[in-house]
Amino acid sequence: MEMISVKNYDELSKKACELLVNQVKNSDSSVLGLATGSTPEGLYQQLINEYRNGHVSFGHVTTFNLDEYAGVAADDPNSYRYYMNEKFFNHIDLPDEQAYLPPGDAVDLEKECHDYETLIADSGYVDLQVLGLGLNGHIGFNEPGTPFDSRTHVVELDESTREANARFFPSIDDVPKKALTMGIGTIMESRQVVLLVSGSKKADAVKQLVHGKVTEDFPASILQKHQNVTLITDEAALSKL
Repeated sequence: MEMISVKNYDELSKKACELLVNQVKNSDSSVLGLATGSTPEGLYQQLINEYRNGHVSFGHVTTFNLDEYAGVAADDPNSYRYYMNEKFFNHIDLPDEQAYLPPGDAVDLEKECHDYETLIADSGYVDLQVLGLGLNGHIGFNEPGTPFDSRTHVVELDESTREANARFFPSIDDVPKKALTMGIGTIMESRQVVLLVSGSKKADAVKQLVHGKVTEDFPASILQKHQNVTLITDEAALSKL
């Protein structure tokens, strides 16, 4: 695991942008794995700036998002599809039909999970996967105890995860209890992983990620075994190393 230490969140976003732009510019058909939440927002803004300045085009890119809430329609402001449209997709030249998220409001969620795996495989798998790090070590919505060989699946969200996401909802009671998420096995098939971690509240998680044992009780620990992981973290998140 390569670690890149930066001073602050702004530098983290710029460094991540640099890695993604290099991937897109050096390939005729990049497949990007994307994440939601507050951590990648700066990255998406930097990528938008690069596109507007004529430095990169996303016309030949395919994207697969990690996850989506179950029971939430794509046009719901709380959906991750809505988030991606607002924060990124609506501002670049990525064709709509090349941007994939699990459909959270599908009737047969298990079938949709299987179909999502097929789409990823048919695309040639993910070239570069962006990840955040949950306080409990979750990656995507793969909570502690998720098998390392898991594929895209429906998951019951841990209460700590729902509490962390409650700031995006009127109250924690409105946070969905289930989600569809790319599995750990699927994530590990990505050719490159860029893990973004910012802020002092993530310091314990970073310490466990770097120095802890590989265990399903801390899902992100499996990244120690990936052949190409870049951890970009700011000084606050490194405070306990």
